[in-house]
Amino acid sequence: MTDPISGESRLDRGRRALARIDGEGGEKVVQALAGIAPDFATYLLEFPFGDIYARPGLSLRDREIATIAALAAMGTAQPQLKVHLQAGLNVGLSRDEITEILMQMAVYAGFPAALNGLFAAKEVFDAAPAPAG
Repeated sequence: MTDPISGESRLDRGRRALARIDGEGGEKVVQALAGIAPDFATYLLEFPFGDIYARPGLSLRDREIATIAALAAMGTAQPQLKVHLQAGLNVGLSRDEITEILMQMAVYAGFPAALNGLFAAKEVFDAAPAPAG
């Protein structure tokens, strides 16, 4: 479906949002799906990124806080958590803020979920360029 005002399709809007939010990590996910489930890659671009992330009401920063918390609490989505930890950095979360989000999960999701999230964050932080300032 094409937006009548902007002329942009859900897929185009999703690709633009994915590039802005997840950068290289998101593109790797889409490319990995191309060989096994290209339609699913399209759904991923259209629904979460083309529809949900594009909605007004929450900033991309706020959406990534919610996403990081949810993925950490699940405890079963480490690859996706790592992509969204990097996305959090991409949209302006600091390493300290991400650490606090993950520590907060100890209260609601338990220490194992918080520990796993913190170790995932350490991997992402170690692989990312050092913050400016």
